[in-house]
Parts: sequence; C-alpha cells; structure tokens
Amino acid sequence: MTRQRKQKLFHGLCFFMTTLTVVILAVLLTHVVMEGIEWISFEFLDRFPSRKPHKAGIKSALFGTLWVISLTAFFAVPIGVATAVYLQEYAPKNRIMEWVRINIANLAGMPSIIYGLLGLAIFVRFFGFERSILSGSLTLALLIVPIIIIASEGALKSVPNSLREAAYAMGARKWQVVIFQVLPSALPGIMTGIILAISRSVGETAPLIITGALGYVAFTPESISDPYTVLPVQIYNWAARPQVEFHGLAAAGIVVLLTVLLSMNLLAVIIRNKSQKTRTS
Repeated sequence: MTRQRKQKLFHGLCFFMTTLTVVILAVLLTHVVMEGIEWISFEFLDRFPSRKPHKAGIKSALFGTLWVISLTAFFAVPIGVATAVYLQEYAPKNRIMEWVRINIANLAGMPSIIYGLLGLAIFVRFFGFERSILSGSLTLALLIVPIIIIASEGALKSVPNSLREAAYAMGARKWQVVIFQVLPSALPGIMTGIILAISRSVGETAPLIITGALGYVAFTPESISDPYTVLPVQIYNWAARPQVEFHGLAAAGIVVLLTVLLSMNLLAVIIRNKSQKTRTS
C-alpha cells in the first residue's frame, strides 16, 4: 500500500469517526430535549426540589452552580494566567522548570476524584471551611488551574518574539512588554483555555460530592460558607429514582445545564472576539 493511499485511508477513517460522533451526540441531545422540554417552565426554574415530581424545581441547584462556578473562576483564572506568564516570560530555562511543566501536565490529566479527596483533606478538614461553597470552589480551582496554565502558556508561546523585540527597542521594560504587548496578543488563546477549563468544572460531580455538595437543598445559598448543591448532583439524584417523571425532570435539568454552559461559553467567545478585534484595529 502506497503512502498516499494510507493517508487517504487515515483521513477517511477520521472523517467517519467524526461523523459518527456527531450523529451520536445529535441523537442523544434530541432525545434529552424531547424528554425534558415539557418539564421546563418558569415554575421549574423557580421551585425547590420536592418528592412530588410536578412540584419539583431546580432553583437551589441552579443558584449553587452559579455560586460555585463564579467563585472557581475568581480563584483559578488569575492564578493560572499569572503562573503561565511567569513560566513563559520570567522563569529560567533549566531542568527544574522542565520538571515543573511536566508535573503541571500530569496534574491536568489526573482523575477528578483525587482532587476531591485533596479538597476534603485540605479545605474541609485542615482549614475548617466545612462542607461549603468555598470548599467546593477551591477544589474545582485546583482541578482547572493546570488546564489554564497549559493553554495560557501555549498562547504566550505563539506571540512572535519580534513583537517583544520591537517593544524593547522602543525602551519598554520587561513588565511593560508583558502587560501591554504580549498579554493582549495572547488573550484569544488564553480565553479559549479558560473556556475549556470552566466547561470542565461545570460538569464535575465527584469532587463536589466529596467536599460537601448535598443531594437535597431547599434553599438558595447566601454566602460562600453556606451548604449547596449543583446541577450535576441534582440531575443524578433525579435520574437514579425509579419514577418515570423524575427521569423527565433529569432531562430538563440537563437542558438547563447545557444552556448555562453554552451561555457562559458564548459570553467568553464574545469577549475574546472583541479583544481580538480591538487588538487588530
């Protein structure tokens, strides 16, 4: 078999797998939407969970998810971007830094349950934050910081050195070059990494269950020290029940979760595109 034929076969196989994946996802989404759309209403969004399906809602889980994700981004994004800036722009090029980068890559691929156990030991018990929004958010921040670091460092690497050299030639200092030239140029790539990291954290369940996400919450959190639940946990609880009505509620919860996720991604994409247009103009 010739090399050209092997390449065609490989491309054909990739196209087939991609098409099959898209079809499977489309079928699953269609099934979920058709099963859950009849349960979605303003009352569903404004009611708390209940043992009676027709009185059950997702308000507490929705508010808990917004609390957790907002606080997770507040902790993870500055730390991840700042670490990437240091590793790419300031850190010396030696074996120690290479070892640090390898371990960051390993942390990005570590199972989320390990982060849950770590959060339980450190935030819940050692620092005494108890089973609160703060504990869950800090645990998720640990989970997504390596992802943000890797994506941000890759975006910083893509900035051409000629831009840095031109700024130095104009008399700019190191911090001025990084803040006013390198970071704005790398912002689209950094935002892409943040989108991927936040998207992963939205769907995580195991770390939050270990660090205190409750299965039934009939109130909305008012501070970072309050108990909470999140959409994935609520969806799992409904899906695990034998009644068919709760399966419809679980499908409706999935639709709400996807809507929240897509809305956050859309907002991040808009910010990224605006910053890119501003930079090019």
